[in-house]
Amino acid sequence: MPKNKDDMTTDATPENHSDANNGLSDKTEYTQSSVDDDIDKKIHISDKDDDTDNLGNEESNDSKNHTTENLEDEEFSEDISDEDKASIREVAGDDNLSAPKSYASILVEQVIDAKTTFNRSLGSLFTSAFTAGLEIGFSLFVILAAFALLSEVLPSNYAMVLASLLYPLGFIIVVIGQSLLFTEQTSLLSLPVLNGIEPLRKLLRLWGIVIAGNIVGGCLFAALMIGLGINMHLFTVANIDAYAQHVLDFEWWVIFGSAVLAGWMMGVAAWLVTSARDTLSRIVLVSLITGSIGFLGLHHSIVGNIEVFSALMYGNTVSLMSYLWFLIIVLVGNTIGGVVFVAVLKNRTFLFDIAKVKEQAEEDEKDKIARMDARQR
Repeated sequence: MPKNKDDMTTDATPENHSDANNGLSDKTEYTQSSVDDDIDKKIHISDKDDDTDNLGNEESNDSKNHTTENLEDEEFSEDISDEDKASIREVAGDDNLSAPKSYASILVEQVIDAKTTFNRSLGSLFTSAFTAGLEIGFSLFVILAAFALLSEVLPSNYAMVLASLLYPLGFIIVVIGQSLLFTEQTSLLSLPVLNGIEPLRKLLRLWGIVIAGNIVGGCLFAALMIGLGINMHLFTVANIDAYAQHVLDFEWWVIFGSAVLAGWMMGVAAWLVTSARDTLSRIVLVSLITGSIGFLGLHHSIVGNIEVFSALMYGNTVSLMSYLWFLIIVLVGNTIGGVVFVAVLKNRTFLFDIAKVKEQAEEDEKDKIARMDARQR
């Protein structure tokens, strides 16, 4: 591979192509100083993939600029065979930018993103999770302010439902800002483990870091900003207590079931965000999913942490034990909802697709051999 633009070479004739395919190195030196960085990049990609086609084909390959294109061997588990790698590359191809992303393309992109998260430093992970815990607090802040205002003109139940429509604000900030929120990452981070790329212990450690960062950030937001809102007369202690009881006033198994459903919906949100090709689409999708969670009053562990901790600090109805018990139930429920109903099922569908592609490839190979045998006869 040439190290600079002056050394770049190309094969201009069929004979040269034949030489290249036989491992020979006869090449014609480029003397045009106008060769730009884009062509340089294309030649690097072509060389990396052992592609000996002409520059026109390189330009065609470069148009497939999606994340799932040109997957490197290190993106796969060491246990995956070359045949499986080829099958995954085939089903994950996503070269039509005007069409919706394929199912396999979405899943492979999520695996790649998750693998990148696994490789981040502990400090980077905690800081990002801590930031998400702070940012998600904006949802509760504006909800409480709206609830206090609406309560003066509407019955409390209606005021609470309408105020909950502001639920997506913090989630939009977190998702578009790419901070690490546990419920968004639950299904995403489990995919490398389900595919044998990362060990379970690393996943549990990663979950622990993200949960800790989210909770600490949320508690700090509650201690500072919710107190500020009280002193600004945006809402009252009674409003905080009312909203805390809105999430606590259920049997434990109801809270657990609600948390499973919320975790499921957050896993779907992460899937849909990956499927979107532009920021506006992501904002719409996040707003629809999280707005539904807020409207239905489902239990989200990180927002719920701020809701209940605020009442623990400033209210009169929440004890430390009820706060901790609530947090444990909701975290477990969100985790099960995200992993089982999104990651496991969608990953299993992906594996069925891979098996189908392998089966088709085997049939094509048998047909090819049969045709060759028929010609020899």
